[in-house]
Amino acid sequence: MGMDGPIGDFLKTLHAEIGAITDGAPASYIPELAKADPNLCGIAVATVDGAVHVAGDWDHPFTIQSISKAFVYGHALEVHGRERVLRQVGVEPSGDSFNSIALDTVNKRPFNPMVNSGAIATAELIAGTDAGERQANLATLLARFAGRPLPLDEATYLSEKATGHRNRAIAWMMLSAGMIERDPEDVLDLYFRQCSYNVTARDLAIMGATLANDGVNPITGDRALDAEYCPDVLTVMLSCGMYNYAGQWAYEVGLPAKSGVSGGILAVIPGQAAIAIFSPPIDANGNSARALAACKRIAERFGLHLFRTHPDPRGVIRYELDGRQVRSKRTRSLRELEILFRAGPRIRLIAVQDALYFGSTDRLLRRAAELAEQADYLILDMRRVSRADAASRALLAQFHARMQAAGDRLIFANLDADGPLGDLGLGAGTIFESRDRALEYCEDRLIAEILPGGEVCEPRFADFELFRGLDTADLARLEAIAARLSFAAGATIAREGAEGDRFFVLVSGHASVSAEVATPTGLKTVRFSVLGAGQSFGERALIDGGPRTADVIADGPVELLAFRVADVEALAAGHPAILIRLLANMAGELSERLQVANAEIRALER
Repeated sequence: MGMDGPIGDFLKTLHAEIGAITDGAPASYIPELAKADPNLCGIAVATVDGAVHVAGDWDHPFTIQSISKAFVYGHALEVHGRERVLRQVGVEPSGDSFNSIALDTVNKRPFNPMVNSGAIATAELIAGTDAGERQANLATLLARFAGRPLPLDEATYLSEKATGHRNRAIAWMMLSAGMIERDPEDVLDLYFRQCSYNVTARDLAIMGATLANDGVNPITGDRALDAEYCPDVLTVMLSCGMYNYAGQWAYEVGLPAKSGVSGGILAVIPGQAAIAIFSPPIDANGNSARALAACKRIAERFGLHLFRTHPDPRGVIRYELDGRQVRSKRTRSLRELEILFRAGPRIRLIAVQDALYFGSTDRLLRRAAELAEQADYLILDMRRVSRADAASRALLAQFHARMQAAGDRLIFANLDADGPLGDLGLGAGTIFESRDRALEYCEDRLIAEILPGGEVCEPRFADFELFRGLDTADLARLEAIAARLSFAAGATIAREGAEGDRFFVLVSGHASVSAEVATPTGLKTVRFSVLGAGQSFGERALIDGGPRTADVIADGPVELLAFRVADVEALAAGHPAILIRLLANMAGELSERLQVANAEIRALER
């Protein structure tokens, strides 16, 4: 058995503390609930990343009762939409007990979906053309939230149905006022079933964590509720979920919550976790006495009150770099490197991190606007953005539109289509799959602006960096043994693991050096560098004859010169200075690449 973490240890201590509370008694107006053991007490905490911490009688089954109202309300919103549901049930706290007969006669609807009258109204909205289909949809709904099928407690269902006279009075009164349309007995039967499904504290914590996780069950990964309606459910839980104790609860605990007369309380920490506690003795308001005490202690101990916890927008910027401090993996000529060193500050990069919301996005974009005035190209690297709300997406889209209108060049990197910012709807040419591609794009544009004619001309044989220092006669000897080859875009020039009997020099075009690397999510192709005209690769064949260590793929049409190692060695037998110079130039190029890599690592570790 694994060691408990800090939360598990805390819950065990908390369980022992609240177990000493003797206030309250099991609900008696439903005969089956009166049979509950008053000493039972279970606690569970489930996080949005799928961890579950438990203590005490966390696996003891109990009926979900009124806690089900939150999930059925979410279902009604998803099926019928806000406008239709608001016509049938309001969202105002009633200030009365959960079984109050009072109704909102002005708007002709129950006050909210967390009291019995409102829950009866939302039970009528469960999807289905007949009783059987509605019952099946209800069971499926609760199962998606819990991550498993929940059994119906037949005894409790029959007990509620036989003794639920007050609920019948409420339902018939609602029918007479036009607040429901179907036969009250039909609606009540579904409502009694809704309250009679068995859960454990662990089940309930997972159901709450699903609401905290924008409607996605953190254990199964299945969506139980459209993310659009999770805030609606949590808002009503905060304002109405604890009945006529709701105001005091919001003041003391400050978390969306729902209680049930079987002794359960579910509290949700949006975006983080959910707390579920079960203990049958309830107080005069219908809330579990031990669960109330436990929630207060948890909220106080960890500072969970919604209005005491807030993120710091200043941490949204991980770091800032310019084009001298970080470069793409494109291998550049000495002339191009000199241009990038001189003009590098014209490229600026902001690495963005954590959650984007109104405050953090405002902080990011104020700084981005400042840098945009100093640079020709501004890259926002979004790889470490974990979440983004509607406000952040709207602000980013607006900022992008303003930058485009002003002629500024704003580029996004790592803006995945299925990521938190995938629906920004930005134009083509402004989004790149990686920071490396974005940097390469900016560098190419910058070099093209500065070099005469805006383009790099095909180098002469004598201009190849690998051949620096060779005299005219040796250059002619090398050129005589070179084979000129052509490759179409996407063609494989060299394959990882293949025999290395030749090395190459690019004459025109570009080629990417890449390999498959194992990641937690599977194999991923990683691009190590991009070679351009005048650059060489495959030199290891000349050094030790080892196999290829990466794939080299043509990015577009490529022309290159190939040199067989056997031919070079034969040439060097009569002209040893050629081989000495080639090896010295290879070592110099490797040293230069290491210096660039070290400079970038130092910049990223600031």
